[in-house]
Amino acid sequence: MAGTTHTVTNQAPPLVQYDVFGADRALVEAVGRHLDPQVREEAEAELTGLGRTSGSAQVLEWGALANEHPPRLHTHDRYGHRIDEVEFHPSWHRLLGKGVSAGLTAAWGRPGGHVRRAAAFVVWTQVEAGNCCPLSMTHAAVPALRTDPALAAVWEPRLTSEVYDRGLRPAGEKAGALFGMAMTEKQGGSDVRANTTAARPLAEDGTYELTGHKWFCSAPMSDAFLVLAQAPGGLTCFLVPRVLEDGTRNTFLIQRLKDKLGNRSNASAEVEFAGTWARRVGEEGRGVHTIIGMVAATRLDCVLGSAGLMRQAVAQAVHHCAHREAFGGKLIDKPLMRNVLADLALESEAATTLALRLAAAYDDGGEQERALLRIAVPTAKFWVTKRCAPLVVEAAECLGGNGYVEESGMPRLVRESPLNSVWEGAGNVQALDVLRALRREPGALDAYLREVGLARGADHRLDGAVKGLLTELADLDGVEGRARRLVERLALVLQGSLLVRFAPPEVADAFCAGRLGGDGGAVFGTLPHTLDLASLVERARPTA
Repeated sequence: MAGTTHTVTNQAPPLVQYDVFGADRALVEAVGRHLDPQVREEAEAELTGLGRTSGSAQVLEWGALANEHPPRLHTHDRYGHRIDEVEFHPSWHRLLGKGVSAGLTAAWGRPGGHVRRAAAFVVWTQVEAGNCCPLSMTHAAVPALRTDPALAAVWEPRLTSEVYDRGLRPAGEKAGALFGMAMTEKQGGSDVRANTTAARPLAEDGTYELTGHKWFCSAPMSDAFLVLAQAPGGLTCFLVPRVLEDGTRNTFLIQRLKDKLGNRSNASAEVEFAGTWARRVGEEGRGVHTIIGMVAATRLDCVLGSAGLMRQAVAQAVHHCAHREAFGGKLIDKPLMRNVLADLALESEAATTLALRLAAAYDDGGEQERALLRIAVPTAKFWVTKRCAPLVVEAAECLGGNGYVEESGMPRLVRESPLNSVWEGAGNVQALDVLRALRREPGALDAYLREVGLARGADHRLDGAVKGLLTELADLDGVEGRARRLVERLALVLQGSLLVRFAPPEVADAFCAGRLGGDGGAVFGTLPHTLDLASLVERARPTA
């Protein structure tokens, strides 16, 4: 019998069997801040239940298995019939069922629905981000469908159902339905007006036949899809069901699944339409206008998803350093590591606080809040999603070599971290969208300035940043070349104003010093050492 060479010590225990929601103080506080007292207790109870589920060993194992066993495409059955089906690991269906039952597609019809869902989305992303794609698409399809009240009356109850009913059947026979989206074509990319998919009107009013190739189709096993195609009157939005009312399958040819860097549990496909039946949504030639509500909602989900990834990365890093010893003490107590962890925690909290503020604006629904969303959503999408990747990589480094090993879970977060910056319009698209809002919708800038003005006088560094921003906004000549710089400042000032108003003083102080006052460096871990960094780290520490 071989002898034991050593006893394993100085390894952090797994971060498991904990409340993912309750352990996130910034998220808990945001929910309490933005929800009316009448619904707060019920919402917090729901989120606590989801948080405990998300931190359970079983559900975390489902996430790992769904990632390790990516979907498989079956174009034909054994007899040669075209079936175009995607096979998922059972854990995928378990996760998707939990997500639907947790209300991640049911925000539009209940009080405080968007804040409740946003918090749940941040929590659920930390289990396995891939299944959040169909949940996001289904949620976001509602505003587009509402441009056609008759269509919305039929489909909205299916989309907002809290029942996951898998399998390809007519949607009218199912207890719940999921939506996907197919806008992008290989020759156009983000320039959807370059789409060439053609829509030919059929005899029945509002129905068409589609012919074309979509380069990216999200969640191809969904019950229906929103699609952009060129009708006689111009680019138009269409609803394409997978299964027609008579039970026959619509022509929906899945040519291949994308082999992606991350997000591997989720299927993204190339599809072809060849005589595919479709129902028009909105007016001909108004496709972008019709689908813009869906795009805005999915962009906010990109912010929420990145906030969730960032939070999980920080939780893992702080947890590891709280248990790991080096050079005579706990890593978490070493001044330089404490600076790194505090800086990561600060970035994560700023992302969460901004994301939940935008969700609250959806719940409010007033003119002022809609104007704020017009500029704040693409701004947040640009900045938060871009901060995700460097944060996650730095958090993985906090685990040392352990963080580079698949078993730690950190490589999965690293691979996922760039995704939300690419989906729903990459960084340049977001920056240009902000410029468009500044030029065409003065009410959007007014709403933004009114929001940041609520913190006026509370911190001199924030006041100085606002003044500098106003100077940049006063000169929009040649602005496209510096659009990224401008949008970055818009995001930082908005985050700073929110943290000054709502976060503990040590958090707001650190953000204004490191992000607005010029006292931070280009990498994480360069906050002024005179700040109360220990409190920031302790605030971010997950507890069972």
